[in-house]
Amino acid sequence: MNEIPPLQKTLVVIKPDGVRRGLVGEIISRFEKRGLKIVGMKMIRVQRDMAEKHYEAHKGKEFYIGLIEFITSGPVVAMVVEGVNAVRVVRKIVGSTNPEEAAPGTIRGDFAHTLPHGGKNLIHASGNEEEAEKEIELWFSPDEIHSYTRVDEREVI
Repeated sequence: MNEIPPLQKTLVVIKPDGVRRGLVGEIISRFEKRGLKIVGMKMIRVQRDMAEKHYEAHKGKEFYIGLIEFITSGPVVAMVVEGVNAVRVVRKIVGSTNPEEAAPGTIRGDFAHTLPHGGKNLIHASGNEEEAEKEIELWFSPDEIHSYTRVDEREVI
């Protein structure tokens, strides 16, 4: 008998460029069409202190200040996405961090721009399970994360 892998939760943030370009619905639909479930979602304006906590692993790197300035430059849509192997599946859907290397069919491969002053890669997705747990705790309170059953879960799982 095949054992079903456990469900995971991961953080996804549609960055200011994705919001400004009107790609929120398109991006969300890619996760839902793949069978992933949105269990938490909100639009917020990220404050500097939160941005610094989110990107603390990059503190001291040459691109750190640019990350902070960009994520705080406009509203973002933050989501908790749940599914089987959600961290890995979401990363595949999102594509390579570098828009030039992102495969066609991925969110970044289809929509991210490479610009003379640097790329805007539209979206953040947690890199591993440990990072996902930490980021979800930073971005969402427990009462903002919901449990429900999608209709297709009964048929697919």
